[in-house]
Amino acid sequence: MNGFIAVYLREMLILKHRLKRQLAGMAVSPLLYLIAFGYAMGDSVQIEGVGYLQFLIPGLVAMSSMTQSFGIATDINVARFYWHIFEEFQAAPISNVAYVGGEVLAGMTRALLAVGVILILGLPFGVMLQYGPVFWLTVILNSFTFASLAVALAMLVKSHADQSLLTSFVITPMAFLGGTFFPLERLPVWAQKVLQALPLTHASGAIRTAALGGPPDWRGILLLAGVGAVFFAGALMTVKQARD
Repeated sequence: MNGFIAVYLREMLILKHRLKRQLAGMAVSPLLYLIAFGYAMGDSVQIEGVGYLQFLIPGLVAMSSMTQSFGIATDINVARFYWHIFEEFQAAPISNVAYVGGEVLAGMTRALLAVGVILILGLPFGVMLQYGPVFWLTVILNSFTFASLAVALAMLVKSHADQSLLTSFVITPMAFLGGTFFPLERLPVWAQKVLQALPLTHASGAIRTAALGGPPDWRGILLLAGVGAVFFAGALMTVKQARD
């Protein structure tokens, strides 16, 4: 437990040191989307029976919680390649579970901050959504899933260039094709089947359903929990290999 707290507090101290810049970065992209799509389309465009902004904001929540939680991989790589902090973790009596758990929780914390920023930015647009327990449960599971994936992949890459490739070929396409900006039903059937394999697709659907007051999408929630558990186990394996 002490090792887990140490890893998490280290990441939080770094976050605290650059909190203003981080919050500004978390706000820029969602604000641009809200302004561009909010004023361009607003309530004049109806999707699934609701205004486009009501459809968009839950998608932005899903996308930002994914990108911000996955962003912990960059911090891990900086610590590995430049500060050699991971070598100190190797020498310290910190278990793999404690290390992975601390980094994953740090990624989840960043994601929850980003979600809070989006919900605050949405207030001036007058969008009324429901942010109940199921909404937050899904956001937490989505953050856990991609933070775990981030730790797993961060142990495999050999340079920042490799990390950039992962972001470009995995995270960015998922951000735009995971049901964040448009309903998947408008795509060809074959594309829908392919995109159903993406965790973000189920996260977007479950978060949007909860935010719009629909019945909980337990299938999507359970799938996220299962994928997150697999990624967490994968992170434990890659950390063990990196230590060996």
